[in-house]
Amino acid sequence: ELARSLLAHPSMAAIGGHPYSPSDIELPGFVPQQLSPLQLVVPLIGTSLLVITVIWLVSGRVLNTGRSARLSKADRLIMCWWAITGLTNLIIEASFLFTPNYLTKESPSFFDEIWKEYSKADSRYASRDTTIVAIEVIAVFLRGPASLLAIYAIASRKSYSYILQFSVCMGHICAMLVYYITAYLDGMNFCVSPFYFWTYFVGANSPWVVIPTLIAIRSWKLISQSFHSSKVNQD
Repeated sequence: ELARSLLAHPSMAAIGGHPYSPSDIELPGFVPQQLSPLQLVVPLIGTSLLVITVIWLVSGRVLNTGRSARLSKADRLIMCWWAITGLTNLIIEASFLFTPNYLTKESPSFFDEIWKEYSKADSRYASRDTTIVAIEVIAVFLRGPASLLAIYAIASRKSYSYILQFSVCMGHICAMLVYYITAYLDGMNFCVSPFYFWTYFVGANSPWVVIPTLIAIRSWKLISQSFHSSKVNQD
């Protein structure tokens, strides 16, 4: 059943001329999706693994050259996370924000197809719900650049590194709370099937809840330790 769901071609429009839920959403000029889920997911996973590999190698071999204090494995892993997050915000989410006509383009781009696919898990993207647009504006213009700044701060051992990471993590957590709470308050009727609900709506978004929470806890502890050490030295 899972394999059939992944391989099924997504261009079969339901009642209303589109495959989204609820079926009475008006999407005039809708152009069916041309790429299958696997054709979208595999390149995304491959690109993510490439980014992680590059950041891991660079942080381990280049940034530690001639340094007295080497970057820890935890810092290097977190740099990989911030790279994935920042690029997701600035490329994938920006494509949604700056391409309001992605549902009606006769020659859709790869990113247009991504959002057509994801909209099956949350049709608020297809209808350009104002809450969703607001969340994406913050992601593109604030969280994305801040995530990339976090990579620089970690690599350069900046004093503001942990404060910055804590702040960005709280931004991610607050955004996800707004995302899920508004979906619940609006009836949770935006997903076409349990498969899309658990795979995309819950599964694909869960890293942006779990990982920022862990990084925020770590940053809080390190900031607290720094203040404690400073106070002890002053005393």
